[in-house]
Amino acid sequence: MNYQETSDLVASLMRQEELLKQLIASINKPKLGLHNEAGGCKIYCNRHNGFLWYTLNNSEPSAVAGTALTGYLKELRFENTERRNKETSKLLTTIQADRTYILESGADTNFSKCLLTAFASLTPEQLYSPVTLQPQPGKDESVLFCRVWVDSELIMASYNEETNWREISKQAKACVNAASKMVL
Repeated sequence: MNYQETSDLVASLMRQEELLKQLIASINKPKLGLHNEAGGCKIYCNRHNGFLWYTLNNSEPSAVAGTALTGYLKELRFENTERRNKETSKLLTTIQADRTYILESGADTNFSKCLLTAFASLTPEQLYSPVTLQPQPGKDESVLFCRVWVDSELIMASYNEETNWREISKQAKACVNAASKMVL
C-alpha cells in the first residue's frame, strides 16, 4: 500500500468515526416538537391481565400490540417494591428505541430468567447491536418466557433449578454496564 492509499484509508476511517459519533448522539437526543411520548413507557411483562405484556393507563391494563421490541439495551436493575401489600423484587430492563421503554418483570419469573441468562451469555460488543425481545407464552396460562435475539440470531441460554441466579445476574448486569459505558 502506498502513501496515497494509506492517507485515503485514514481519511475514510476518520469520516466513518465522525458519522458514528453523530449517529450515537442522535439516538440519545429527545424528540423535538409535539408528540405523545413524554418520558419512558413502562411495559409490564406477565400474564396477570390476559395479555403477554401490557401498559397501564389510569390503572387500567392495555395490551401492547407489538409482538416484539427492538432497541438498544441500556440498563438492567433490580428494584424492591410493594405490591398487593407484600414486598416483591422486580427486574427493570431499559431499552432505547423510538423512545425509552422500561420492561418490568418479577425478578424470579421465567421472563426474567430468560433475559438474565441470555444477557449473561453475551459480550459487551454484541450489545452494540440492537436486541429484540419477544414474549413467549408457556403452556400454563400464568407462564411467560422471553426470546432474546441479537442480529437476527436467537440467543439460546438455558437454566435449571441449580442455576446460581446471583452470579447470572451479576454477569448480565456487568455485560450491560460495560456495553453502555463503551457506547457513551
